[in-house]
Amino acid sequence: VVKIEDPRLGDYLRHLGPPRGRFSGRFNAVNRDKRSVALDLKAGPGREAFLRLVARADVVIESFRPGVLDKLGVGYQAMVAANPRIIVASISGYGQSGPYRERAGHDLNYIALAGVLAMGGDRGGRPQMPGIQIADLAGGGLWGATGVIAALFGRERTGEGAHLDISMTEGALALLAPEIGNLDAGGKPPTRGEETLNGGLACYSVYRTKDDRYVSVGALEPKFWLAFNAAIGRKGDIGEVAMPAEKQEALRAEIQAILAQKTRDEWAAIFAEHDCCCEAVLEVAELAAHPLHRERGVMFRNGTGDDAPLCVKTPVGAARASRGAPDLGEHTAEVLAEYGFSASEIAALTGG
Repeated sequence: VVKIEDPRLGDYLRHLGPPRGRFSGRFNAVNRDKRSVALDLKAGPGREAFLRLVARADVVIESFRPGVLDKLGVGYQAMVAANPRIIVASISGYGQSGPYRERAGHDLNYIALAGVLAMGGDRGGRPQMPGIQIADLAGGGLWGATGVIAALFGRERTGEGAHLDISMTEGALALLAPEIGNLDAGGKPPTRGEETLNGGLACYSVYRTKDDRYVSVGALEPKFWLAFNAAIGRKGDIGEVAMPAEKQEALRAEIQAILAQKTRDEWAAIFAEHDCCCEAVLEVAELAAHPLHRERGVMFRNGTGDDAPLCVKTPVGAARASRGAPDLGEHTAEVLAEYGFSASEIAALTGG
């Protein structure tokens, strides 16, 4: 991956937050194995250099507001002129068309308009902010990756590139497809704290333990509900899984009173002996030491020195990296040379 950056500022995430080695922990985590090229797209030589890179590239991913690249003179049509087979993924908040195309926004705004924010929280309460960026990572990143893979496959069949319009709002909204289908079939309008999977049932919920930690209970199916009740020493009834809302609250209170009698880890040990879909709620700081993640090698150090950052492997890849996160413009000369630029051209672009 070649990361094209503004030579004046670059990616602000590089120095935002606590450092680990040269860069912030967040920057290290999401920029390993990337190379940085500093180009000024507002200047003619920088634009020309970018289009020369496009001429030999497979994919360009950009996240400017719609129309910005056209104003710079390096929009989709300019890229196609340089490389008819190019695949361009444009990831934006609200899409490349429509009345919101130029509106500013952040993840919270996108999931608000997608209906996702309204689905989280207590019944009758205010929507609760998710702990991760859903629209950015799932709505934009994962749908963008899926689209790029499909476009690459399509290009092998047709020889043609593509321009992918990835709206982070629509990407988040797509996660609600089952609920929208249920609503269309005559179901009641879904909202927070009332659905099967967002707090409406006592058998699928989160409970506080004696040490003010939490356990997750996902005993949806009757056999798991009975196993869960056996684990906590309660006589369960399979009919409790589908009781009306007012009875679910009373059942939830009863379960909570029982689970408050032991610590989280005590319950985790008990649940491990029963096949009941119950697990401890881990804090982020506990992940690296957990036996599941440790045995599967989910986390690894990118390097051998004291400042080697901790990284999370991708679910479809191996736990390794070839290089660390790049400094601003660190690989400009290297990449330009690979793409056929002469030494004098590189010197003119880099001031070297």
